[in-house]
Amino acid sequence: MGGPGSPLLALVFVAGAAATWLAGALLSKTTDALDTRFGLGEELGGLILLAVTGSLPEIAITASAAISGHLDLAVGNLIGGVAIQTLVLVVLDAVSGPDRPLSFRVGSLIPVIEGLMVVVVLATALAGAALPASANVGGASPTSIAVVVFWLAGVWVVNRVRLTPAWDVHAPEATPGRRHVREKHPAAPHPYAGASTAKVVVLFAAASLVTLGAGVALQVSGSALATNIGMQGAVFGATFLAAASALPEIASGITAVKLGDLQLAVGDILGGNSFQICLLLLADVLAGTPVIDAAHHSDVWLGGLGLLVTGIAAAAIIARPRRTFFWLGVDSLAMVVIYAAGIALLPLIK
Repeated sequence: MGGPGSPLLALVFVAGAAATWLAGALLSKTTDALDTRFGLGEELGGLILLAVTGSLPEIAITASAAISGHLDLAVGNLIGGVAIQTLVLVVLDAVSGPDRPLSFRVGSLIPVIEGLMVVVVLATALAGAALPASANVGGASPTSIAVVVFWLAGVWVVNRVRLTPAWDVHAPEATPGRRHVREKHPAAPHPYAGASTAKVVVLFAAASLVTLGAGVALQVSGSALATNIGMQGAVFGATFLAAASALPEIASGITAVKLGDLQLAVGDILGGNSFQICLLLLADVLAGTPVIDAAHHSDVWLGGLGLLVTGIAAAAIIARPRRTFFWLGVDSLAMVVIYAAGIALLPLIK
């Protein structure tokens, strides 16, 4: 008996994406509320917890793909998906207004450090794809372990710089906004400020369960849909699946931009991308084998695109281009052109 047809699979995929968007937005608000009440992000353990809760769609997709044996889909979503998820910054640039580019207004070097974290962990993962397939430590790739170590070191550096900066940035006309969501916003109250902690916890748990369920639905339907249309699982994971899992970041990013919290908006995107590569270790553990061995040349190609667009985003925050074209800064336009060219050339990668 044949499996579900492509129209039904597409419907399930779209429904999973919609659930991811709605539940992800609720999860973001309740996470911020709990962080404000309990100060979760003051120490390294709290920062890790916040990173985990902010990446539940990717965790669900990775876990489901690894358990079901779709290792190429897991690798494609984690490594290849960085490029398209970085393009969320283009959406936020458009939302921030036509007067000045988002990169001009950020006025903080903390997102630059977070962008460098992406470069370090993604470059490590791409280098690991060249290791012999037999290289593993208890079933996990040395690459996956190194990525987590580098990410933890980077999180410690970012938190230290945020709490005790060793420099003073002077960026005329910049509007970075709050450095952390726990800081009181001058106009908007914290999410669920008038709700009890018990209610916030219940909403957080419900949003988490829906997000995890939607992630599994995205992986299962996406894998079958890729097979039906003859698309390589790695490519599907790096494009459609990565775009669907980025929907919560788009929602929370737009909210942050509208509140004037530009530093937080950019930092959340780049910080989420760096943590996403750490999920290679989770995939290794669940699959019982290094999933990086399933990487295709297309993953390396798309990972390279991720490095390029991340480098452009970080450099633009320092260079601060002033002009906009079609509501976008030149850095956003460059990212779109480079990504489009990379996707157009993807069929040539064997």
